[in-house]
Amino acid sequence: MILMKIAHFQCHANAIVETANVGQRTRVWAFAHLLPGARIGEDCNICDNVFIENDVVVGDRVTIKCGVQLWDGVRVEDDVFIGPNATFTNDNFPRSRRRPEKFEETRICRGASIGGNATILPGVVVGEFAMIGAGAVVTKSIPPYAIVVGNPARIIGYVGSEKAALKPAISLRAQGNDYRRIESNVHGVTLHQFPEHGDIRGNLTVGNFGDQIPFEAKRYFLVHKVPSAETRGAHAHRVCHQFLVCVTGSVSVVADDGTVREEFKLDRPNVGLYLPPMIWGIQYKYTADAILLVFASHLYDSEDYIRSYDEFVKMRRSK
Repeated sequence: MILMKIAHFQCHANAIVETANVGQRTRVWAFAHLLPGARIGEDCNICDNVFIENDVVVGDRVTIKCGVQLWDGVRVEDDVFIGPNATFTNDNFPRSRRRPEKFEETRICRGASIGGNATILPGVVVGEFAMIGAGAVVTKSIPPYAIVVGNPARIIGYVGSEKAALKPAISLRAQGNDYRRIESNVHGVTLHQFPEHGDIRGNLTVGNFGDQIPFEAKRYFLVHKVPSAETRGAHAHRVCHQFLVCVTGSVSVVADDGTVREEFKLDRPNVGLYLPPMIWGIQYKYTADAILLVFASHLYDSEDYIRSYDEFVKMRRSK
């Protein structure tokens, strides 16, 4: 049976649409059921056997595949894809016939994709353009562009980032020592390889601040004993410069200028990554023995941090 046009949207004869808040050109297929309070945007595709409760908001151009239930408190922004049989929950401690005063809000941000059979726990935020793998169990909020898999879901990559390698680089001379500086695709971000001198007594690596490292450091900090599934960073600085060296083990760093993002693996003590101000930085994939040394151009100032990716992108675009 084909869809029937009802007012400004299309609805299958076997669907139940109790809400009047359905946007133009949206299609509702067989055996879907939309309760009176639901709000559905334009150009959506709501497939067979989808149930949408009252306190649910769905944006424009959203695809909801078969067998999905959206319960009270779910907010789905524009251009989201929800795969078949993805499961949303809104109560961490459910009991029969006992409703909480208010259900936790779960937000799926613009452009994100939820794989088939994934489970989304209540109260989490899935960031813009994040990718949730099939069958993943999301117990914590997911940052923008992250790719997550598993139970519990862990980050395995970032959409659009590419592995950076030590490719042919600019050869520089500084105080008689050769080193290499590699220009990345991210604005202002550079990868540095320093000379390493070794003999029977061990190895020595040296870098010069203000010359090879393009600022004078006022502080340093060490990050270590990070569980492998955890992600650190996920912020930008307004004025502070940073230089990262993994002195033992390895860690992956994603640098993002709001348009381009690139991933770097730091796994040698003679390789460092320079992050200028107004670059979104993330560190993850820490090995158990990883020790990340970070030099900073400024003393700690909480006001220097930009912790919202949306705010960061708006500030980049306004420059």
